[in-house]
Amino acid sequence: MPTPGPGEFLVRVHASSVNGIDLIVRAGILRAFTGRKFPRGIGLDFAGEIVGMSSDAVTFKVGDRVWGVMSHGQAGSAAEFVCVRAEYLSKSPANLDLVHAAALPAVGVTAITALRDIARLKAGDKLLVRGASGGVGIVAVQLGRHIGAHVTALARLSNLDFVRDLGAEEAFDYATTNPRQLGTFDVILDTAGNHTGAYRRLLSRGGRMATTCPDPNRPITSLLYVLMSFLYGTRRVRFFSAKPRTSLLADLAAYVESGAIRPLVDGIHPLSRIGDAHRVLEEGGRKGKQIVSLKS
Repeated sequence: MPTPGPGEFLVRVHASSVNGIDLIVRAGILRAFTGRKFPRGIGLDFAGEIVGMSSDAVTFKVGDRVWGVMSHGQAGSAAEFVCVRAEYLSKSPANLDLVHAAALPAVGVTAITALRDIARLKAGDKLLVRGASGGVGIVAVQLGRHIGAHVTALARLSNLDFVRDLGAEEAFDYATTNPRQLGTFDVILDTAGNHTGAYRRLLSRGGRMATTCPDPNRPITSLLYVLMSFLYGTRRVRFFSAKPRTSLLADLAAYVESGAIRPLVDGIHPLSRIGDAHRVLEEGGRKGKQIVSLKS
């Protein structure tokens, strides 16, 4: 069992979710940043309960139900116990069990950051969500509906009814839809990263586009394109990485408790079958998150 360092809480993990970044790290694509030494933990977010803390950690008490992300961008939430600083934790929603709560921390704060804080989405705006049936997209569609935007979703053909049920007023198959058929939008949330120029042209004057990842096939070129969008024209593209902190996690919990956002779970796997959870996410096309349960 790990020992909490200064300012840290010891959390007994009930569940962790599998995110796209986990697949990238596991494949070694980020080994220049993560290093090459093993063993190496995996997993970004979690839900569980406080079972201990350092002498100077006072924000939570033993028995509190919490959710959060690993400190300082470290991986390793797919474990029985983790040590985390208070700023990466908040109380979990009172109306969710901890296994289903684990589906939301990373993707939820990403969607809130993109739509509320970066794009400043407001009621009446026209919103396009690319990758609407993915982890971030599922939350973005729900949040867009809650804010009062007109939500258009791009997803797999088999998932169109699913995203409509989440709140999309229009839904299109990304594989067969030409962007020029979609019209114009005030806000675009892009979770795919490719064809950025084609979608930027759909922005209305003063429109805002937030992208969660660069083009995986042309990362440098796509990042340069985002930078140039700030220098030329009125249609801005912003690449960002969410910074999950207590305030954002607490905002997410409030959205859940109000009914504005709910977790969608496709599969729950024991830790001993975490490989299955990764394989399912790699295959794609599922309706919800893959959860790794550590509850005995």
